[in-house]
Amino acid sequence: MKFRKIQKDQSAYMVDLPHQTLEHPAEPGWKKNVEAFLAEHPDLDTVEVVLPDTNGVLRGKWLPGDAVEKVFEGGVALPFSLFGLDVWGREVESTGMHIETGDKDGVCWPIPETLKLVPWAERKTAQVLLSMYDRDGVPFLSDPRHVLKRMVDKLAEFGVTASCAFELEFYLLEKSDGDWTDQPKPLFSTQRGPARQNMYALSDLEALLPLVDDLRRAAELQGIPADAAVSEAAPGQFELNLHYRRDPLLAADDAVLLRRLVQGVARKHNLKASFMSKPFVEWPGNGMHVHVSMEDENGNLFACPENGAERLGHAVSGLLETMPEALLLFSSTFNGFRRMQPGSYAPTSICWGYDNRSVALRIPASTPEAARIEHRIAGADANPYFVLVGVLAGMLEGLQSKKNPPAPVVGNAYEKNHKRLTPWMDEAIDAFEASERMKEAVGPEMHKVLTEIKKEEMNEFGREISSLERQTYL
Repeated sequence: MKFRKIQKDQSAYMVDLPHQTLEHPAEPGWKKNVEAFLAEHPDLDTVEVVLPDTNGVLRGKWLPGDAVEKVFEGGVALPFSLFGLDVWGREVESTGMHIETGDKDGVCWPIPETLKLVPWAERKTAQVLLSMYDRDGVPFLSDPRHVLKRMVDKLAEFGVTASCAFELEFYLLEKSDGDWTDQPKPLFSTQRGPARQNMYALSDLEALLPLVDDLRRAAELQGIPADAAVSEAAPGQFELNLHYRRDPLLAADDAVLLRRLVQGVARKHNLKASFMSKPFVEWPGNGMHVHVSMEDENGNLFACPENGAERLGHAVSGLLETMPEALLLFSSTFNGFRRMQPGSYAPTSICWGYDNRSVALRIPASTPEAARIEHRIAGADANPYFVLVGVLAGMLEGLQSKKNPPAPVVGNAYEKNHKRLTPWMDEAIDAFEASERMKEAVGPEMHKVLTEIKKEEMNEFGREISSLERQTYL
């Protein structure tokens, strides 16, 4: 059935405010680009409007293909309360965002450069990323994208900008006879012999050549700057790297859309792609590493021959100091804290080092012009907008306070005596909630919303009786 045949009345999804002129925040020139896109794809069947929520879960609507121009002209009506949902999509009443407010709609405006085809869809489909505003065109500050924009503006006030690039790890799982959650099997894990890591194996990529080709073509078609594809440290685990963006907002958009792309292409190949932080006890977790440098009018702050190394040290110091209270931004799921254990290939202590993959903050070997910090804490299922807020807030704190960092770690950080990152979600929530710096970093609205959502999620997992408990006590 054609989608447009079952959705005639566009007032059901468009903002209908006949007595009020909406403030349009889109940049000039969007209309010409949209017209060119529609001229190239006149047979468009469906457009998916996509809004990342507080957990980074993608919410939105499917609209008829001929609604694209109206989406750009009038925005899309979605409730503000979408940002008050837990990871299961349930209302968290303590956020104060639901029926007590009348559950009002905001106006979601499209981000023009994200209007792209969806190559894995069965029908000819386009997608576009949205961001939430009120009816006067004021950004809704519980939208994670606006939270990051707020931090970018703080950097601009200090006279700097940031360039960022994400690296995302994920597992490919074989088709299950039952539910995917019933004994999931990573690709290549059923082969005989000892558990195979096959790290950086070209043979694993070659075995998946049709899928890898589809990933590459889909990324090109959607304008997502994917770079290297790597076979990682466990059977069926892979990593995709993204090119640098000089705009942190675009870098986070890339990460959000890349996860959707990988999951969609994998599904087309009868596989499931999982970005879950720690899906298997016996194998490494999935990380979201982010490389960040900062620039002023003279270029990379960390490349200056006179004081570049000192500035880099200041940024590292700020990240180390704020790390415990910002941890909830980097590891925002209950499962994510299982990754904060030794043996998961994830950093477990508050430390840094040069070209050292056992530390939380790695300074990669590079030319002076490419000097940067690799932040290695976040799980692959974290919200990329919040990850960058935490990273940029820490770096800005260090550049402003100008404190020098402790000595870098040499050798295996897991064997050193450094303060540990907590592996317990409740401790991370408490540290985040008590932090005035985090309240300033994400804004008071988002600080309350995120705290309340994470408390409710933690309580829900606490109410669950595990199979291990029944095996032990029943």
